[in-house]
Amino acid sequence: MEILIPNRLSTLGHPQRLAVFRLLMRRYPDRVPATELARALLIKPNTLSTYVNALMQAGLVTQERVGTSLRYAIHMDAARETVDYLLNDCCRGRPEVCVPSAAVPRPDRARKANVLFICTGNSARSIFAESLLRHVAGDRFEAYSAGTNPRDGVNSEALSLLRQSGHDADRLFPQSIADFQTADTPAFDFVFTVCDQAANEECPTWRGQPVSAHWGLPDPVAASGSDAEKARAFQKAFDVLEHRIRGFAALPLASMDSLAVQRAVDALGQSDNEGMLT
Repeated sequence: MEILIPNRLSTLGHPQRLAVFRLLMRRYPDRVPATELARALLIKPNTLSTYVNALMQAGLVTQERVGTSLRYAIHMDAARETVDYLLNDCCRGRPEVCVPSAAVPRPDRARKANVLFICTGNSARSIFAESLLRHVAGDRFEAYSAGTNPRDGVNSEALSLLRQSGHDADRLFPQSIADFQTADTPAFDFVFTVCDQAANEECPTWRGQPVSAHWGLPDPVAASGSDAEKARAFQKAFDVLEHRIRGFAALPLASMDSLAVQRAVDALGQSDNEGMLT
């Protein structure tokens, strides 16, 4: 331990290695292909290989080969071990100084929890999630959605599917995440990214230290093929999100500590990945 921690901290002291680590943290527990990492961070593949090898040698990142593709993920136990060392060893005797800002009291469950869903265009997936949460548990959650590069309007196929499913789609429209960075916008309790591209981008720091998780799934707007095949892509996205939203709404949040909540929402982001998303 005494040898590992300084090596990990030294490894993370390099800006580009830290950038790889931070992106993988945003995508956790996903395993991200090397080609996607290089593209998202604008790093040459051979340079990326050097960075991830250093992170793996420090024990912070794991590698998996899927066919001809190498995929990487955070070694979360090692990441927690490193943070715990800083808090419990380096800060021994000064807990009031070292408690991280994320360790704030849970939000008051007497009020509705504010939830934000983010994707790139805010025209289908995040719109589905916003409407679904409002429909399933609008008495306990205030649902919002936004895009990192919002479209001019909600996708017509998405609107049609929502209306067919009994949702009120008239109040839905694309918004930018910048719209939720003003003094008038609410502090969020939960922030979910529902597309890989949005998760790969640097998002702002949200007020209130919300629980965040990645619930990525394919973009139905990008689906190709016949009209029937495109319609199925929208239906799959809707069904997966409905499953996750219902699971989220069923969590006994009032009786869960912050770590249990984080693990639960991370697990929901992996549900259906092997079935409905293929």
